[in-house]
Amino acid sequence: MSDLHIDAIAARLVARRPAAGPLVVGITGAVAAGKSTFAGQLRDALRGRGQTCEIVCTDGFLKTNERLIAEGILEQKGFPPSYDTAALHAALSAIRGGPATFPIYSHVLYDIDPALAQTVSPPDVLIVEGLNLHHRAEAGPAEPDPLDLLIYIDADEALLEAWFIERFMGLYEAAEQDPTSFYARFRPLGREGTLGVARQVWQAINLKNLREHIVRARDGADLVVRKGEGHRIVAVEPVA
Repeated sequence: MSDLHIDAIAARLVARRPAAGPLVVGITGAVAAGKSTFAGQLRDALRGRGQTCEIVCTDGFLKTNERLIAEGILEQKGFPPSYDTAALHAALSAIRGGPATFPIYSHVLYDIDPALAQTVSPPDVLIVEGLNLHHRAEAGPAEPDPLDLLIYIDADEALLEAWFIERFMGLYEAAEQDPTSFYARFRPLGREGTLGVARQVWQAINLKNLREHIVRARDGADLVVRKGEGHRIVAVEPVA
């Protein structure tokens, strides 16, 4: 990623800070678009400008696997119905006035891990990254926006698929040393069999979610960060 692009975005955020309370910034985009890495680099740039900054993830507001199974929507994990959106918005509202608790999702467990929940005090800038931030496409004019600013990370679908498969296979490889990992179940399939599963998951779930839901956040974003090969930022575009 370009440090110049990141620093320019950080400068824009500092200029947008409210007189009191945190600036709440959303970062969204497709699965495997690099939201977490981008958020971490933006946090570092903000701290370099003397700002306190914390990152929370929307994944923590996924419903537990037990609840998703009870509702019959486990296969829709990551789609809007799989999130407790009201709880997410309530936490983002609460942190404007004091500490708020944010649950944590474990990609290794493939579920919420109650032991990892974190209580966050209001920083200068709170970054919330993840899916289910397309609310501006659905909100009525009187509905409060939980975000002060929304950044959408965009890339060609072919790149997104390649990045997803790379991440999936990395978790598969790591599971060789961790039998408790969710991805350990794919070890008997071998590498080629697991590659087939990864491609199927991308096509049937993540690409479908991107096209039907996630991309709706792009037109409502304040900034669109366009990425190319190697997650390199090629453009940062304000949305008219």
